[in-house]
Amino acid sequence: MLQVEELSHSFKNGNEITAVLHDISFRVHKGQMVALLGSSGSGKSTLLNLMAGLMKPTEGNIFIAGHSISAMNENKLAEFRRKHIGFIFQAYELLANLTVRENIELPLVFQSVQPSVRRKKALELLEKVGIPDKADLFPSQLSGGQQQRVSIARSLITEPSVIFADEPTGNLDTRTEEEILAILKTLNQTLHTTFIIVTHEREVAAQTEHILTLRDGSLVTDRQKVAEVLPSGGIAIETK
Repeated sequence: MLQVEELSHSFKNGNEITAVLHDISFRVHKGQMVALLGSSGSGKSTLLNLMAGLMKPTEGNIFIAGHSISAMNENKLAEFRRKHIGFIFQAYELLANLTVRENIELPLVFQSVQPSVRRKKALELLEKVGIPDKADLFPSQLSGGQQQRVSIARSLITEPSVIFADEPTGNLDTRTEEEILAILKTLNQTLHTTFIIVTHEREVAAQTEHILTLRDGSLVTDRQKVAEVLPSGGIAIETK
């Protein structure tokens, strides 16, 4: 589902070049739930942006569902993201002037899906995330945990190949964090959706099936479930 091959990335500022990622390789199979764990400055935000097609890597390739996103131009990338990639953000990123249902439907609006189809899918997803009675409310009328449930539902509505969750519990208290992680695990198991959860919290990472640890721009093995080290020095995640 996701394959990263010999990925390196640097930023250039005038004559100064700063290397951020170093020769990263790994595979994530369909339906896996994987944590990308790293402290501030480890390079995890850069890696997330590269995997999501928001930046082009200096070296290496990224494949999602068999498609090389590194080779796509901006127009093709935008179209690919709409169909194949879902996002869950730390700050929810809901539109204040739209209802909960309208926020969830929004990705399908950009795909010109009929309103009746959008509505049906949005209401079904509200059931799955446990807030079916909130469809006609606005984000300001919801708690933080409820807003994140809406964000999760929105990420799923296009039935994407992979969902990137960027610090999805970073704004939540401990109890709500546990509830959100439980929802993600249930959706992963029932829908077989692939999740990549980017976090700096080991407690969050520990809830996932596999952990990739990023340290100073390089991947290191964090626990035994991360199976084999590739010849390039990267990590392959294999289903058991």
